[in-house]
Amino acid sequence: MATINPYLNFNGNCEEAFNFYKSIFGGEFATIMRFKETPSNVQMPRDPSEDNLIMHVALPVGKGNLLMGSDRTKSMPASEPTDAFSVSITADSEAEARRIYDALSKGGDVKMPFEKSFWGSLFGMFMDKYGIQWMVSYSEQPTSQQA
Repeated sequence: MATINPYLNFNGNCEEAFNFYKSIFGGEFATIMRFKETPSNVQMPRDPSEDNLIMHVALPVGKGNLLMGSDRTKSMPASEPTDAFSVSITADSEAEARRIYDALSKGGDVKMPFEKSFWGSLFGMFMDKYGIQWMVSYSEQPTSQQA
């Protein structure tokens, strides 16, 4: 079975965002690499002021999942917040779902408050303070589509 892991792009604040996510999900970064760590035989156009930006970061979340990301350098097109995708989290308990929802949505823009939905699950949607769309859910009855 293939594995799908969200990969988020930032305009210079990837490290700040991922430290925020780490404070919520816990654990340690599986990988964190800066642009200055690019091997000398790899040509990547960038301004020397961008050396400390994040080239790649991976944060384990849950069972076998990675939340990954990077900064965009000036030579790359800027990333724009979009509603074309959301990172969906299905928690193992109501308490965990509420904790994650409350922490991630702080300072963001709530689209749907975390409450019982018409389909029976607890569910909420928001854009976090970094422009990333999230959906958080918890269902007492497991479904085959939960991930």
